[in-house]
Amino acid sequence: MSMQLSSTVQKLKPSATIAAAAKAKELKSTGVKVYEFTLGEPDFNTPAHICQAAKEAMDAGQTHYTPAAGTAEVKQAICDAYQRDYGLSFQPNQVVVSNGAKHSIHNVLTALCGPGDEVIIPTPYWVSYSALVELTGATPVMVETTEESGFCMNAEQFAAAITPKTKLMMLNNPCNPTGAAYPVETLEALAKVAVEKDIAVMSDEIYEKLIYEGSEFRSFASFGPDVAERTIIVSGVSKAYAMTGWRIGWAIAPAEVSAAMTKLQSQETSNPCSISQAATIAALSGPQDSVAAMLDAFKERRAYVLDRLRKFPEISFAEPGGAFYAFFNVSAHFNKPLGGGKVVKDSSEFCTALLEEAHVALVTGDAFGAPGYVRLSFATDMQTIEEGLNRIEQFLSPA
Repeated sequence: MSMQLSSTVQKLKPSATIAAAAKAKELKSTGVKVYEFTLGEPDFNTPAHICQAAKEAMDAGQTHYTPAAGTAEVKQAICDAYQRDYGLSFQPNQVVVSNGAKHSIHNVLTALCGPGDEVIIPTPYWVSYSALVELTGATPVMVETTEESGFCMNAEQFAAAITPKTKLMMLNNPCNPTGAAYPVETLEALAKVAVEKDIAVMSDEIYEKLIYEGSEFRSFASFGPDVAERTIIVSGVSKAYAMTGWRIGWAIAPAEVSAAMTKLQSQETSNPCSISQAATIAALSGPQDSVAAMLDAFKERRAYVLDRLRKFPEISFAEPGGAFYAFFNVSAHFNKPLGGGKVVKDSSEFCTALLEEAHVALVTGDAFGAPGYVRLSFATDMQTIEEGLNRIEQFLSPA
């Protein structure tokens, strides 16, 4: 018997970042040393006090089902953290804790969108955004931003993209893949459009703690009650607390939307991991020194990466104000000999040739809706960064 896959899954593209990492891993398995810059994952271990809280939770028997949207304690810890860090007041019934921020995004889209709806997405965009929109039957509407604008969508572009079918705008600030941190005045202008046009905004703020000098983070919900009632915040502990494997993200939304997402999650996965919830309480409520220490390391790496990129031939980029990515334009090197004599015509071929010839793994900008660009994650040690950049420079300037 031949099983027929659904048309939805047949159209679904695999995650490009995970695919790039898998390709690098495959080369590594042959004994080759690969300089890996594909995954957006801090290279630090989860801080000890967070791990200790998880151990204590296990010893205390917290190994059973919890409420589908998370325990009262973890939801209160999330609310307390937003009050402490941003002066934002939320109630626990607005919070839905899920199995990572990607799951939270899926919940938001499934709760709000369906066939015939449109979802506005500024490009470059995180690889899963368009796929998750399409899974609901809605249509992604891409709004192109430029390197010259710092890869930030402006209010005029947002307003021009709105149609009677628009249900939602997805904003990622700071942004993966570009590292763009939206200026406060730009966010305020976008918020004004959202209110005037009565458009909901899903603000993905997972990199909120990773902000560099010259940039400022403001949560989209902070621009007044009329904005907050149209905003769904998505975030989690993965990036700031080096907890990618713990799989905890959350959405904070108006209560009726949170109730819908809770109902959805109760039928999908039930609760997120009980032990991870206990660890999340420790992360949010405990000492924050580790966040500052990791940010200091990312600052050093960022400064080094940008200094090196400025010296590379025919490379351009917008300086990242947040996250841990460098997103640079390599299109000037297309259709001319590179390392090993390879000639490439686009970013995907560039990344393949770079991996095969220089053993350096980057992610193609094609996956992010940005042809001509590549993404380098500097969430790795300085030795790897230095040697990897040496190899990229040699690849761009063959003898």
